[in-house]
Amino acid sequence: MEWWMVFVFFIGGLVILLLSGFPVAFSFLLMDVIGILVFMGVPGLKNVTLGIFSSLSIFTVTPVPLFILMGELMFHSHVADIALDIMDRWLGRIPGRLGVLAAASGTIFAATSGSTMANTAMLGTILLPEMRKRGYSVSMSVGPIIGSGGLAMLIPPSALAVILASISGISVGGLLMAGVIPGVMLGAIFAAYIIIRAWLNPSCAPNYEVPPIPLREKLFLTVKHLLPIGFIIFAVIGVIILGLATPTEAAASGTIATFVVTLIYRCFNWKVLKAALRGSIEIWVMVFMIIGASTTFSMILAYTGATKGLIGLIQDLNVHPMIILITMQVIVAFLGCLMDGVSIMMICLPVFMPISNALGFDPVWFGVLFLINIEMGQLTPPFGMLLFVMKGVAPKDITMEQIIWAAVPYMIFDILVMAIIMVWPQVALWLPRLIGQ
Repeated sequence: MEWWMVFVFFIGGLVILLLSGFPVAFSFLLMDVIGILVFMGVPGLKNVTLGIFSSLSIFTVTPVPLFILMGELMFHSHVADIALDIMDRWLGRIPGRLGVLAAASGTIFAATSGSTMANTAMLGTILLPEMRKRGYSVSMSVGPIIGSGGLAMLIPPSALAVILASISGISVGGLLMAGVIPGVMLGAIFAAYIIIRAWLNPSCAPNYEVPPIPLREKLFLTVKHLLPIGFIIFAVIGVIILGLATPTEAAASGTIATFVVTLIYRCFNWKVLKAALRGSIEIWVMVFMIIGASTTFSMILAYTGATKGLIGLIQDLNVHPMIILITMQVIVAFLGCLMDGVSIMMICLPVFMPISNALGFDPVWFGVLFLINIEMGQLTPPFGMLLFVMKGVAPKDITMEQIIWAAVPYMIFDILVMAIIMVWPQVALWLPRLIGQ
């Protein structure tokens, strides 16, 4: 069978299964089994089973459940509530201060949760009612929250980054560190945009009187309530940068640090532990099924020669490699309108990563672009996940159309940062190379 016929076989089968309502992971597993029987025969099932087991038992996959558990603990314990109040006290009368608070806290808590949905839900629940009470427009209240909530996909601990690295064979530590500078850059751009917009149009984010707080009191509260959050961030990012731990060890130290902080804040109880473990296990099972299915999909494509045929076709095209890269990013952006990030990874990475490697692109650099694109996809209608999360926590008078329009500027900033990284790859690669990842 020609290599292009293999692609048609798989993509056509997947489309039929997905349209029939099958979950993505089960659709891939079913197509994998059918593909094995068609191209390898019954004996191939044993080899594939061994391949799935080996893909899930490797050391690099270990951070995934630990990062997920960290995010669930932070979300269910509500540790962030007090820290948000302390950060708010430092902002004074800055234009659009609550929007800036959303951007700053979204960036900071991205380094503790690893979950975009948890980050968005937490910020929306805490900040949105206060923003609406202060007369903020829908775009200036919803936009900063939904934009900064997605930063958890880039800044460690990002479970999705670990999944991407595991599926693609990229250095987990390198990809985690490569997302730090772009993530912080996006947070800074969001804050600058909010300040400038509020300064030019004060009616969208009205100023209000802030009672003066002595510097000594602010410093005391910062040490008391923000230092433990910094402890979690150091336990994940700091130990990797200093070379004290591998990503897996950092995930373990971060989880322990999160337990300790919830105990310090007296937010830990059996109800929190039960909810965190239950949410984590539900996500773990689906993630591991996805990794196993995606690994099998890549193996079948390689066995049938479909991957080799596609790479040969791309290499024979008389176009600049950057055109091919942009085309791949456009495809990912389009799929972001229709499905979640993990599903996009399953469909695209087995095809795109071999092409990227053949064109000589740095795999970590390509992985960061892919992550930013998927993060943008969570804001893209009609099926962007963060749009639905925001709708769930927003007051009933805020429509989905208003939420979508509020997210548009932050999608544009995602595209801007992707362009910057394409032109200056060191923005993403400097930190991983500095620490030797």
